[in-house]
Order: sequence, then C-alpha cells, then structure tokens
Amino acid sequence: MTAICRHFGTCGGCVHQDLSDTDYRALKRAQVIAALARHGIEAPVEAIVEVPPGSRRRATMKAKLENGHVALGFHAAHTHDIVDLEECLVLTPALTALLPGLRDMLAELLAPEGDAELRLTASKTGIDLGLRWRLPNDTPTLAALARWAAKLKIARISAHGETVVSLGSPSVRFGKAQVNLPPEAFLQPTQEGQAALQAFVRKVLSRAKKIADLFCGCGTFTFPLAETARVHAVELELAMLGALATAAKATPGLKPITTEKRNLFKRPLTDFELNTYDGVCLDPPRAGAQEQARTLAKSKLARIAYVSCDAETFARDARILIDGGFALKRVLPVDQFLWSSHIELAAEFVRA
Repeated sequence: MTAICRHFGTCGGCVHQDLSDTDYRALKRAQVIAALARHGIEAPVEAIVEVPPGSRRRATMKAKLENGHVALGFHAAHTHDIVDLEECLVLTPALTALLPGLRDMLAELLAPEGDAELRLTASKTGIDLGLRWRLPNDTPTLAALARWAAKLKIARISAHGETVVSLGSPSVRFGKAQVNLPPEAFLQPTQEGQAALQAFVRKVLSRAKKIADLFCGCGTFTFPLAETARVHAVELELAMLGALATAAKATPGLKPITTEKRNLFKRPLTDFELNTYDGVCLDPPRAGAQEQARTLAKSKLARIAYVSCDAETFARDARILIDGGFALKRVLPVDQFLWSSHIELAAEFVRA
C-alpha cells in the first residue's frame, strides 16, 4: 500500500487511501457493478486499470489570502475550507513543485482576504494556468503575471478565460497528432489512463470505416481512430474544436477528419444521421448523454465505444441502449481518480 498522505482525513480529495490495494480495487470495481445493477444490468466488468501515484496532470484548486498567508489546495471534506497542501500523492511532481511559487505569486496579487480558483494542466511542453478571480485584466495585473510566469516557468496564463501571458504552447500528443491546447481545455486526467482508454476504443471500433466521435474535445480519440477510419468530430466548445481541426491539417498519414460545432445535449445526432456511420465513439461529461443515447438506440448503428467518468449516468444511458437492441459486451473500469469516490470506465456496445 502507498504511504498515506499527511492530509488524508482532512482533504476532501482522497477518501480511500487507508484501504489495502486489494480492498481498494475491489471497492472501485464494485461501484461500477452496483451502478449497473440499479438499472437492471448484468455485464462483464473487467479488472480495474489503475494509474500510478503522481500521475494526475490536471487539477482545479482553491486559494485564499488570510493574515498574509495564502492557503492553496483542495477543499476539506464536506466543507468549503481549503486544505493548504504541503504534499499530494496524486498530482504530477511538476504540479506539486509549483505550489510554493504559486503561493508567493498570489500573496503579492490577491487583495486582503482575496481568493481565487486555479485550473492547472501539466503538458509535455509546459504548464497551463487558468485563473478565476476578482482582479481585472488591467496593465499592472498583466505585468505582474508576466513576471511570475517567467520566474515560475509557466508556459501560459489565462484569466477569466482570456490568454494574458503566453511564453509557450502547452500541447499534448493524441496518436500521430500534436495538439496545441486552448486555455482550460478538457484533458483526460492522466497520460496512463488516456492510453488505456484509447486502446480500448480503437479495439472496439477497429472494423469501422466511418466513425462519429461525439463530445470529441480536442481529439483524444479522434486522432487514434483517424489512423484507420474517416472520423466526423462533434463538439460544442469552439476553441477545442478549432485546436483539433488545426492539428488535423498539420498531421500527415490520417484518414479524412471533419468537424462540427453542435450542442449534443440539445441537438443530438438523429438516428438518420447516425445511420451513415458504422461506429460511434461517445465521451460525454459527467452528466452523460441521455438524449444522444435515445437516438443511438433508434438507429441502425452496429457498434459504440462509450467512455464515461460517472458510473451512474453511464448505467442510465446503457439501459436506454440495451432497451434499443444493443448488447453491453464488456466494461473496463479505469481509475484515474486515485483514492477518490470517482471511477471512469469504457464500454463496448454491439447491436444484438
């Protein structure tokens, strides 16, 4: 068992760090089985794929200046109090090492009793920092942020969603493509978990020649799939879709990739549209994809690879697909949220 963090029991992030490895993995797998059972579903649930400690590359933290000291970290369990992190066994070393410097920066910039939200992403080409706070993007603030970015070697800083300092381009590799991330872009929490999910999706859709990648983000699954199939990538967030399209144009050796900006919650692909594809990749946010599942169930589609970060909404959507004639062939739990109550998974649906 990994050594227990000094903040365990106070920090709201890790709630199962005191379990043995065997008990912990069994508990996480049982969460998926129980969620399926609540919707009357029995399916093969495979052994947990678990990422190593120190691998989480994306985190949202809170900060508050009180009495000249900045508390920076995650919320305490069941409260809005901030646990001032001295260590974290989940985050990448690059993010953990940045915390003291961020405290110094915030101590200078935050007004007395000021607070902030920090959205951190560690990429291969540098750290991306998104700030949500009360400070305006005025000249003194931007000058101070530029100075701190250089000092702390932060590639990019955005404030209120607007890039204000750019010393580099945070980027990631999806298959053959190098994708420059827009500020605060969605990214799988870990490189290792991402690789496991990509391998699963590729295997499920290996025979498909025309694929719809729904809730595609910046192309986590689009680019690996496009090595063997035409892919239509659908996403609401224009910045992420633009990053995907730019990378697609710059990457040789791929099948054609098309993109579409669309709100799949309000306007899911219809069964008639879906009938033009022979495979779908579905990677919705935590709320799931209930409306899209309903049109998938009515379609003639043969195969679906469903990636989910919430077992309960996945099970709800799985029930819709099964009632519509799909068989749930297998479920792979992928634990990218170490020692937390959350579990991610990937699933294979085949038209029965």
